[in-house]
Parts: sequence; structure tokens; C-alpha cells
Amino acid sequence: MDKKHMQQPSELTGQSEPAESFDQADRSDLTASAPVRQADRSDLTAPAPVRQAGRSDLTAPAPVRPADRSDLTAPAPVRPADRSDLTAPAPVRPADRSELTDRRIRLQRYMERERLDGCLVTQNVGLFYWTGSMQSGYLFIPRSGEATYYVRKSLARAQNEAEVRTVELGSFRQFGDKLAADYPETFAGETPAAIGADLDVLPAQLYLRLQEAIPRAKWADASAIMRKTRSVKSEAEVAAIRRAAGVAAEALAEGLARLREGMTELELMAIIEGVMRRKGHIGLMRMRGYNQEIMTGVVAAGEAAATPTYFDGPAGGLGLGPAAPQSSSTRPIGRGEPILLDIGCCVDGYTIDQTRTAVIGRLPEEQRRAYDTAEAMLRKIEGMLRPGEIPEQLYLAALEEARAAGLAGHFMGFGADQVKFLGHGIGLEIDEWPVLARGFAEPLEAGMVLAIEPKFTWPGVGVVGIENTYLITADGFETLTVSPERVYECEASEAGGRP
Repeated sequence: MDKKHMQQPSELTGQSEPAESFDQADRSDLTASAPVRQADRSDLTAPAPVRQAGRSDLTAPAPVRPADRSDLTAPAPVRPADRSDLTAPAPVRPADRSELTDRRIRLQRYMERERLDGCLVTQNVGLFYWTGSMQSGYLFIPRSGEATYYVRKSLARAQNEAEVRTVELGSFRQFGDKLAADYPETFAGETPAAIGADLDVLPAQLYLRLQEAIPRAKWADASAIMRKTRSVKSEAEVAAIRRAAGVAAEALAEGLARLREGMTELELMAIIEGVMRRKGHIGLMRMRGYNQEIMTGVVAAGEAAATPTYFDGPAGGLGLGPAAPQSSSTRPIGRGEPILLDIGCCVDGYTIDQTRTAVIGRLPEEQRRAYDTAEAMLRKIEGMLRPGEIPEQLYLAALEEARAAGLAGHFMGFGADQVKFLGHGIGLEIDEWPVLARGFAEPLEAGMVLAIEPKFTWPGVGVVGIENTYLITADGFETLTVSPERVYECEASEAGGRP
């Protein structure tokens, strides 16, 4: 592979660099813990004492005043009109055999360009994308011809689900012999076969074992061509994202209907998650980035939403403590502070990503102006969304809008914690390609799905913004997010209220 293909834009910053150096190049040192104040670390071998101010016990839900929670420990009664279908919809298979064949053929075209003899898929999301199953094993896709799914566990389930040839893996030490027997045209020559793998996610220990088990392979990084193949969605994939969008909209509406002053961020998130789970949300959203995790999103208010964290996004959230340092906390939501509702929903494996801003009462003037700027920025970017547009140009256009509004210092984070992107591809993972960032110069294509999320952050005050998920169509775009766009100004009393 030439130098061009050995360099990849980092996960969500878009800077061109060797894939293995991502964590060090883009993030100062987010792999190291932030300095701990001496008063907090008299004995780091034992649990650190928790400061009394504002966090009497963040390891357990903060007590809620009786007037605030007629009964928030149990689900509120659901109106009959709202529960026509509280059971999750039957799972939908997002791909049939013909679609999986098309996916394989598209990857094989990339193999031809990269002069690869085959690709070995090891990651669960990739296995699902190319086989229709997510059972433990390895998928080998030759440069031409049919693929084989070598399954460790559960073979019976994989044979029932997968739409490719599926066999038992057997002894890992004999994996190379099994591949050579199944694909002699690939592995029988004098020259080692050029085999690509998803090296961006492959554990080093497994890579060394594969080298030993398959000595006739010369390994190359095929993660870029795998991600490019997945960046263009089929009708079935888009339909799954649409289903997730509908569920997210229902959940957001229910959460806002039950929002009240004094309720904790965690209680609001639990209402939203409860609706989504009953409607088929799988309970997580997958990420490809190393050491990156995501919950259902960020539901956070005031300064808690602006609390920075390791997550490579514009808003972190206080979270439930150092072991879960992002998203919702047990902090009560107050009147007049921005409430960030950055939620995702994953149905049938595919995710929608959306953000709305709410407030009990009215937003402060500066944050209201910033929200209006975010909406105006989104309108400008929508005017550029079409096949052929360059992703990094969308990011640069947004930067210019932020500068013109005098808000560049607050755009997509604050200070050293600002992130260097405007949006990202989305589908089976939440950080798919392309990324709207510097370094992503390949044009948009019809079928790509993008989450675009202009946000503004003020430490000690909060975060405001908006995010929609879009499908790039043949002549423009379609908005897949269905929640209405506006600041949700809720006049909620202690007994609850409607936005």
C-alpha cells in the first residue's frame, strides 16, 4: 500500500496521521487522568473522600424532595392513547442475501484497487454487516468469489442467521490450514497472500496469534476500505435508521412532558430510555474508537452539561462518577438553565443521533443567541448537502459562521476541550465515515448518512445546540430526524407540565 493509504484521518478530528497514533496526536493526553487536588488524594489506594459541596453521595441517586416526585421511582401511568404498542416491534433483518452479496462485491472492488488477495473481518459490527450474524468468529472475503464465516460460538445460531457459507472454526492453530484448504488459489502460491484486516480495532494479542496461525499471509490495514464500504447505506439500512428516529422522537416527547424543576438529570434520562427500550432500543450505541464508549447519549443541564470529559464530543456531562464520567448525573435540574438532550436510539442495530435544547422557563440571552446561530448554521450546511460536496468544506463553512457570530471560542466545546469536527457518519456505529472535519476530502455520495451537530459550550453555564441526522440523496438530502426543531421552553411546575 502506498503512503496515501497508510494515513487515515483520526476518528472524529479528521487530522491525517498514522492510525496507531490517534490517541496521542489529537487529544493532548486524555488517556492520563486529570491532576487530582491534594485535598482529594490522601490515600489513592482507598476510595477518595467525596467533597460535600453539591454531591453528598453521587454513587447513589440524590434524594429528591417529596414535592418533586409524586412517584418517580416507578413508571408514571401511561395514557391509553400512548401505549397502543409498548412492546418492541419484531426484529427486522436489515439485509437479505442479495444485499449482503452487494456489500461483499463493493469491498472486493476496493481490494482490487489496493491489490489485496482477501480480507479477514474480526470485529462484531463488521461480521454483522457482511454476514447478517454477530456470533464470535472470523469472516474471510476473497478478492473474488464467495466468503466463509468461521464461527467459534454459537455455530448453531450463526448458521440460522448468516446469509453466507458458515462453518465451525475448530482449532485456532489450524485456522491457516483450513483457509488454505478452502481458498487454495489465495494461499497456495509461493508469495504470501496480501490479506487485509480491520487493524484499527484488532487487539494486538489477536493480531500476533493470527500471524502465527496463518503464516502464509502478509497483513495489511484494510480498515479504511471497510469503513468506506459501510459509509453508503442501502434502503434497508436507511429504513432501520428511520425506525430509530421515530422511537427517539416519542421518547423525547414523553421526557419533556414529564420534565419538572428539581428532577435529576438521571431521572429524566430514565424516562427517555424507558420509552425507547419498550419500543426496541437495544440499550447501547456502538462506537469504533478505541476506549470510546457511549450510553444513550447526554441528558444534562447547566454547568454539568459543560463539564469536559474524555469522550470525543462537544459535550461531556458530569456522569455518575469517575467510573462513568459522562452523560447524566444525579444533579437536580434548575429553572432557567440550558438542558442538553443529545440522545441516540439503536433499533435493529442502526442508530439515529439527535440533539434538542430545552429549558424550564427561558434561556439566558447569550445562550438563546447561540442556539439561534446553531440553527442558522444548520440551514447553511443543509444548503451544501449533496453528492460531490467535500466533507471538510462543510466543517470550514461552519467555523466561518461561528467566527462571524463571535462564538468561535465556544463552538463544539471550549478551550482545550474543543473538538475539531461538525458531524459524522452514522449507522451501525456512531462514529462512522465520513467525518465533517479537516482531512476528509473524498466527496459525499448518495446513500451516506450524516449526523450534523453544531453546539456551543460555556463552562459553568451550559451547552446549547441542535443535531439532525441526514440522508444524502441523488439531488440533495433528506432529514431523517423527526423531533420538531426549536428551543423547548417548558413552564413545568413541581406537579409536572407540558412543553
